[in-house]
Formats: sequence, C-alpha cells, structure tokens
Amino acid sequence: MNRIKKVLNKKREILSIYFTAGFPKLNDTTTIIKSLDNSSVDMIEIGLPFSDPLADGPTIQESSTKALNNGMTTKKLFTQLKNIRKKTDIPLIIMGYFNPIMQYGVESFCKDCESVGIDGLIIPDLPVDIYYDNYKKVFEKYNLLNMFLITPQTSDERIKFIDKISNGFIYMVSSFSITGSVTSFKKEQTKYFERINKMNLTSPLIIGFGISNKQTYLDAITNSNGAIIGSAFIKYLKTHGVNKIGDFIKKIKD
Repeated sequence: MNRIKKVLNKKREILSIYFTAGFPKLNDTTTIIKSLDNSSVDMIEIGLPFSDPLADGPTIQESSTKALNNGMTTKKLFTQLKNIRKKTDIPLIIMGYFNPIMQYGVESFCKDCESVGIDGLIIPDLPVDIYYDNYKKVFEKYNLLNMFLITPQTSDERIKFIDKISNGFIYMVSSFSITGSVTSFKKEQTKYFERINKMNLTSPLIIGFGISNKQTYLDAITNSNGAIIGSAFIKYLKTHGVNKIGDFIKKIKD
C-alpha cells in the first residue's frame, strides 16, 4: 500500500512539513528528511524550487531563489534522494509547479519519482481536468498519488469532482491567498472549514497555508485530518539551520 494511504488510514491529527529542496544549503535535503522523521512528523513535502512560484509567499519564494542559486535542479534532487528509502519509510511528497515537470518530461519525472521512493505529488498549477484527461494513467502507472488543492472560492461542484477522482488527500487551502504564516484563523476561515466538512467527502482533508504555531495546528486538526506547515518551518531553517529541527516540531506538537 502507498505510504501516504497507510498514514491516512491510521491517523488523524497528521502533521506534514514542507521544505524547499536545496535550502538552506544544497545538500541539506536528506539531513532535513531524517531529522523530521526522527521528530515524529507524519509526512514530508519536498518543494521543487521554481523561478516563478505564483502560489508562494515571500518566504518560500526566497527559499526557492536561494535553492536555485545553490545549484538545485530536478535531476540533482533525484540524485540526492537515490538512497533515501534505506534511511526512512516516511511518506514523501514532491510539491512543485508543472513547468519544470514538463521540461523534465512527465513520464520520466514520474518514473524517477517511483525509482527513489516518492509516494505522491502536489502540483498547484496542474488543473484537475487536464490531469484527469492526460496524466492520471501515467501517475497511476508509477504508483503516485496526486493531491489537489481547494480554496474558499472552489465551487461545490468542482470539490465533488476532485473528491471523486482523488486517491490521496485533498489539500484544503485555508484562505484564497499566497502561502504565509498567521497566528490564528479568522471566523470566515473556520466557517469555510465547517462548510467543507459538512459535504461529507470521501477523501481525507489536510489544511495548509497559514499554519505556523501550536494554536493554528490545533485549529486545523479540529476541522480536518491534519495540517501542513511550510513558511514557518522555512523561516526556522533560515534562522537556526538544520541542527535543531526537533525543537521546532516539539513546539507544535507538545
């Protein structure tokens, strides 16, 4: 069974952490993965840096620029991950934009994902219809789950279609904005979470964008199966490096 599915079947209160591959330093990727695994994180999202990350806020944009300047490429990432499954069994997801994947070759990308042990993909700018018509079979051929994003502006009809074709979790964006940290959720966001829950979707829901501390994590897991932290963790890496990752996770979960 796919590792993501195993976690989704066993747990609620899931904590997934996003980091940008090649940041703070080019070769930090596997060190960060192992440290997060040792800190009892449930899933890890590896950001594939891109020069024009439209959905990302300034923190992740800055980390992408730094990673690219460090020399990170798609091919380099696969090289870094070549032996990762000898070191960890934690679910690994690559999150990135479709342009670099197309440049690499969609099937070649999916094949290399499977070869290094990637379990799923999150591609914010790949429309669900295009995925369903053109790429679903390719992803499934290489045992990759594809997670779709929904926002407060996503129609019920579209959400139901996403739910119907999903085989992983639905990434519930907490607000219609770029990524970034907040200290608490507003009333309208909570109403949005409640509205989606009342739809009784079959796919698990995990909330991302804006999760930055214990309070926002608790708010998210009250209204979903889990939470994703990205910008706050990137800021922590920028300040503290990769040696005290466990301290960041303790502040969220303890």
